[in-house]
Amino acid sequence: MAALRQSKIVYYLYRLGGALVPRIPPRVGYALFSVVGGAAHRLNATARANVRQNIRHILAPGTPAAEINRLARETFNYVAYNYYDLFRLPTLTDAEVNARVQVHGWENVERALSLGKGVVMTSAHFGNIEVVLYAMLLRGVAITIPAERVEPPELYDYLTALRTSKGLKLIPIDGPMIDLFRTLRRGGVAGIAGDRLVGGEGAVVSFFGAPARLPDGHVRLAMRTGAPLVLGFSRRVQRDRYEATFEPHFEIPEDGTDEERFAAGMAYVVRGLERAIGAHPEQWAVTVPIWATEATVSS
Repeated sequence: MAALRQSKIVYYLYRLGGALVPRIPPRVGYALFSVVGGAAHRLNATARANVRQNIRHILAPGTPAAEINRLARETFNYVAYNYYDLFRLPTLTDAEVNARVQVHGWENVERALSLGKGVVMTSAHFGNIEVVLYAMLLRGVAITIPAERVEPPELYDYLTALRTSKGLKLIPIDGPMIDLFRTLRRGGVAGIAGDRLVGGEGAVVSFFGAPARLPDGHVRLAMRTGAPLVLGFSRRVQRDRYEATFEPHFEIPEDGTDEERFAAGMAYVVRGLERAIGAHPEQWAVTVPIWATEATVSS
């Protein structure tokens, strides 16, 4: 009963944020949410320890603890900024998004789409996802993404309404995935995060030189449908300015065993994740542990 009451309080706080935040101008809003990020950093010891441990895996051995702590503190700011952006997403205009998002490599997406099989796009919880997805939708691409359920159900429904306010389609990650296949058949984009395992068994791979269990649904979907894989990453350049980068597509090899073909797809994704996250680890908005403690790395 206490947990239910607490989840309801969280829901109403989110609704209050959704009502008030769009009225706060960015100059004030980002400063305010930096304070929120600082409070979360101080009060959530578990998340703080997880972020520090994740950053230790990314940085070179021997990196001073002070540098790790500084980057971890910044991570909480970026998480908070993303919530500010999400709350005001429904009020953003097409012109505002086009002015704030600089896109690189869109020709790579167009080239992949021209193959006629849709695109399986993989990214990370990195930079700002919501605003960059909006910029993609403005280019006429249909996008479907599985989303993790949160409690209570009213909160999940509210967050879904915010995220889908500009045309994005979300489906629950624990439900049927048929809409991903439909999107691909219609020449759209099926987006699946590659950095945090939420459902399924995933695959244990070498990630920044240590075993980590990462999602593998993107590779398996590409293998099953023949759709090319595309890596796309967002990055926050300034508080309200973003950069989206899309890499050349990768097609799962037709030759070889299923294990070899799967390994090739995972290698493409993992190496791309390492490049993006390694360049700006503070923008990796993941507050749960990623690395396995004891596991056998998939070949």
